[in-house]
Amino acid sequence: MAWHPDEEPLKQLVGYLKDSLSAYDQNAQKYATLYVTAHIKDTQMLGQAKSSPDVTNYLAYILSSKSISSDLNLSIQDDVLVRSAAAINLKNTIKSSYKSIAGSSLTYVRDSIVSCLQDSNSQIRNLTGSVIAELVQKGGVLSWPEVLPQLLSLANNDNGNTSEETQEGAMGALLKVCEDNKKVLDRDYQGQRPSAALIPKLFSITSSPNARVRAHALASISSFVPQRSQVIIASLDTLLARLFQLANDPSDDVRRNVCHSLVQLVDVSPEKLQPYLGDLVDYILLQQRNTSDPDLALEAAEFWLCVGENEHLCPALTPYLGKIVPVLLESMIYDEEDVLRFEGGADDAEQDDRAEDLEPRFANRKVSRTATNGQSAANGDEERSLNAYATIENDSLSEGEVEEGGRFEADLEDRWNLRKCSAAALDVLASSFHEPVFAVTLPYLKDNLRHEDWPNREAAVLAIGAVADGCMDAVTPHLPDLVPYLISLLNDEEPVIRLITCWALGRYSAWASNLENPEDKKKYFEPMMEGILGRMLDKNKRVQESAASAFASLEEKATKRITPYCGPIIHQFVRCFSQYKDRNMFILYDCVQTLAEHVGPALARQDLVDALMPAIIQRWSKVSDHSHELFPLLECLSYVAAALGHGFASFAVPIFARCIRIIHQTLKEYVESIHNYTLDKPNKDFLVTSLDLLSAIIQALNPNEGGELIRTSQPQFFDLLRFCMEDPSNDVRQSSYALLGDCAVNVFIQLQQFLPSLIPILIRQLDLDSLQNDDIETGFSVINNACWSCGEIAINYKQGMLPYVEQLYERLIGIIGNPELPTSVNENAVIALGRLGVDCSQVLSPYLSTFAKPFLQIIEPVEYTDEKAHAFLGFNRIIERNPQALENCLVEYFRASSSYARFAKNIPSTDLAASFQRVSLFSSVPCFYG
Repeated sequence: MAWHPDEEPLKQLVGYLKDSLSAYDQNAQKYATLYVTAHIKDTQMLGQAKSSPDVTNYLAYILSSKSISSDLNLSIQDDVLVRSAAAINLKNTIKSSYKSIAGSSLTYVRDSIVSCLQDSNSQIRNLTGSVIAELVQKGGVLSWPEVLPQLLSLANNDNGNTSEETQEGAMGALLKVCEDNKKVLDRDYQGQRPSAALIPKLFSITSSPNARVRAHALASISSFVPQRSQVIIASLDTLLARLFQLANDPSDDVRRNVCHSLVQLVDVSPEKLQPYLGDLVDYILLQQRNTSDPDLALEAAEFWLCVGENEHLCPALTPYLGKIVPVLLESMIYDEEDVLRFEGGADDAEQDDRAEDLEPRFANRKVSRTATNGQSAANGDEERSLNAYATIENDSLSEGEVEEGGRFEADLEDRWNLRKCSAAALDVLASSFHEPVFAVTLPYLKDNLRHEDWPNREAAVLAIGAVADGCMDAVTPHLPDLVPYLISLLNDEEPVIRLITCWALGRYSAWASNLENPEDKKKYFEPMMEGILGRMLDKNKRVQESAASAFASLEEKATKRITPYCGPIIHQFVRCFSQYKDRNMFILYDCVQTLAEHVGPALARQDLVDALMPAIIQRWSKVSDHSHELFPLLECLSYVAAALGHGFASFAVPIFARCIRIIHQTLKEYVESIHNYTLDKPNKDFLVTSLDLLSAIIQALNPNEGGELIRTSQPQFFDLLRFCMEDPSNDVRQSSYALLGDCAVNVFIQLQQFLPSLIPILIRQLDLDSLQNDDIETGFSVINNACWSCGEIAINYKQGMLPYVEQLYERLIGIIGNPELPTSVNENAVIALGRLGVDCSQVLSPYLSTFAKPFLQIIEPVEYTDEKAHAFLGFNRIIERNPQALENCLVEYFRASSSYARFAKNIPSTDLAASFQRVSLFSSVPCFYG
């Protein structure tokens, strides 16, 4: 019997769906997830009703119904609104609850929605394509085998009377299916690959008379290129021929996809492009100069970025630099629309930021602990360099984020665009070709650096910054004249000139900070530093932001050489704390933490502490426990705590307590969200940054002070850490095991009583089978930190580790014997194993013949540290109990032991030397101890 909706629940649901996309009533929007079941007249949260067998049926019915507008007296506009909301909720329901949807409901949805591709409204067709793609992604190709032939038939107009709108709808759906399911479509199913039937059909559809269909068909083919699909690799000649045929297509969309496909082929098969490179250069430059379609021009410019980074094709560009570089420079000038928007930018430093200006923020990911000393730090300046062109005007959206409200119109300048792409391409080419690129750029700089029109001056400054890294040797002779001129531009009346000048000076700060002559430092470095510092309090907020970012870069490049200037720097930072609005606080934290990282204990000078810490604490007190501003603030405090050391003690108690509170609250909210899925899951970055700050505080204070903080924490410190060590998030567990190791090093007395409950969790974490393929890199970092913390616990817990040694050995030998793991993970594993041997050698000695050779091979290149000394001491003690097991790796032992040139400071040389002497073969090893 065919399913039909009940009238009353249908009416109520339509009303809620109409409100859910309301642009005017946020309270109505809040009920976007409401659903009225067919059997319960009271409203319920849609999330709670997902188990209802009818929820997908109602949504599919509303989306596909031809009569719902007349039945419920909806206007045309409301009809589209309601059906769009139904499509969005249907897709989200399938995405989150596919396995709980009844088979009969899935059949109803599949039978209903394909007809929506024939709808006259393009929005409905597009959303229907998204629903179809989600069904295929969740259910797999075999769950709906007829959908691909259906879509191909409609897109190709096989029956001869399919409307153009339907062809476009079907091809749009196919594109989404290909993009979302390319791996599934290329999988072997009993000797057959869906892609083998699909791709030839798509090649045929690229000849469609409909330009949008041609463009989408080509985009669908291109989606298989990056993963090097077998079918695509076998069809590369066909693809290249088709691209050449479509290269002069009258449609900008088609040519944009041609450029996109060429960019992908650079990575996948550069040898196919090389014979045609001369013609491709001319073609790409022609498309880049297309003023009618910015997206086409941008896609063309991406070609230079990709080729410039390809070691096979890049050298072949040499003869064409004289053509390419001028077009890149030309593309870096603001267009007329941008000039009108930016000219005479407002002095807005006193204005509060709008809510839409405060985009979502994410905690920086820390590098995992190293095998040498357990410490590591991300290279902030490298990150700034990688993101330089995205952030010239503060490109702040992360990949995959959905645009909010009016931010799209408000911050068009934040988008990746032709200007930024061209600057990045110039940077890449400069880094590859060096002086030849500067030789082509120099005439442009001479003509434009002092140009009377500010857009030309601005583009010239952008260009000089872009070539900084790659052409430094060629630019250096010009810097004594260039740098003072750039410093003078910091006072330009146009804010965009001041903004780009800050960025460019930051790019040359390494040159200025490395000047050896004191007179040169006074002439160039100090004015540069003072100029950028001054712009940090510019009247324009974007200039402030650019100056702060440039100053953080200067700090990174100057390192300890900036120490003598800490006084004026800190006092300017304090003024910034008092004047900055919310958005620029984020980059100010970066400035503070970068200074703390590089000057270290010099920041602990009492007058600097008295100036800086009240400003930070004042801001700390204003930021709520749920604000994303906490992420950079907590990270900043981590670096400050490390720099101040014991000087941080007077600030530690309330900060430590708040971190404990944040961790407890976040864990509580997470547990509640698991049991009530209508609740949002909390952002795990609250855990990550709080755990990292706790680590920094414990390392900064002496053991008694740190121990007292842990003893008095409420809830109990190690209870919270135990929960974090089992959190599903790799980032949380990475920080948790770093904190565990820091506790073993600094507050072992407090940790010891909790080890019986923590070590079993640690052992489970060392199981490589627990790694998830979708986030393998951060999974390695978790294993890395777990190995490191294991070693730190072993050296302190001594024979308390005996009950766990067998299980730990099984885990560690699985890591040591895996060549696919990162080197640092293997190194930390062998050091942990060696440190276990210091006091538990009797348990490990029977296994020596199994792990001796990989142990010695892995540990030999490790930096000489206390950890390596402990590991060698433990290894020697294991050998003493089973010397014959070393027979098969004597050479490796001789080499590793003889290369050990110095002893760890915390182990008496007699202990380590004596352990070598007791090894029966030690007399054959050259003496290396004093």
